[in-house]
Amino acid sequence: MFRTLLASLAATTLLTSAQAEPDWYPSQFGADDRLGAVNHLTEAKTADAARLITTGKTYALGMVTGRDTPAYGPREYDVMILQLADGSGTPLGTNKAVGNDDYVDTFIGIGSQIDGLGHMGIDHLYYNGVHVSDFVTTSGLTQFGTQDLPPIATRGLLLDMTQAFGTPVPDGTAFNKAEIDAALTRLNLTIEPGDVVLFHTGKMASGSTDLAVSPGEPGLGVEGAHYLASLGVVAVGADTWAVEAIPFEDPVRPFEVHQTLLAKHGVYILENMVTDALAADGVSEFFFTLGAPRLEGTVQAIINPVAIR
Repeated sequence: MFRTLLASLAATTLLTSAQAEPDWYPSQFGADDRLGAVNHLTEAKTADAARLITTGKTYALGMVTGRDTPAYGPREYDVMILQLADGSGTPLGTNKAVGNDDYVDTFIGIGSQIDGLGHMGIDHLYYNGVHVSDFVTTSGLTQFGTQDLPPIATRGLLLDMTQAFGTPVPDGTAFNKAEIDAALTRLNLTIEPGDVVLFHTGKMASGSTDLAVSPGEPGLGVEGAHYLASLGVVAVGADTWAVEAIPFEDPVRPFEVHQTLLAKHGVYILENMVTDALAADGVSEFFFTLGAPRLEGTVQAIINPVAIR
């Protein structure tokens, strides 16, 4: 009996150990890859996406970032103009040249932003199983810094979830495979490798006067995150601050959509996208372009992507 018990414990230990083994790395792009899903981008993809431009109308997808922009604490923003405001400074030369300069003191993760692959991980492991000790320093990331992101110029899709759930979509509503497929069917569209997918929920417009981050929001579910990644999307965004559904689908597994997209699949997250004008115009397919600021070593970047129809 004792030997049987030992054998049972050993089997249980082996099973537990096997279950604990990570199955999300190495990446499909190789163990040394540090760029993730942007590997799906190609020159041909960009050229095809450019053919979607028929009117030339542009849509700024970034919100204004300022002192009153709701932010996930303790993030805050401040700016200082480095010039005497009363005009008493001495002009330069006979042409009396004058000007202003500025100093911005801010957390990067405020307003419209892209989450890089060094933003969130699983038990101190990040995309491709890289341990935090291998790339995080107080003076910046030595891997996964957003300065390495290539220009993203590709096909964008807007899935207007208010058509199924109302405006705004109720907090905690999760978009998984069934909801995503239903939205695509309504549009007669399919997702292709290299696409950027945005969700319109009406949440940003409904909370436009709020001075604090909303405690809840609709958004992507864990199954939906795996599904979009399996289709080869480069990035997923929404008109919400976290992109994923809050309250979380499983209350003891916070920010699992972030972990799924960033760590497991290398898919970038676009938060606080301004989608109201696109939705109002009924735009569902467009040319998407983003050149992230090349600030060395940053985890995230404040962005203003542009949609062109």
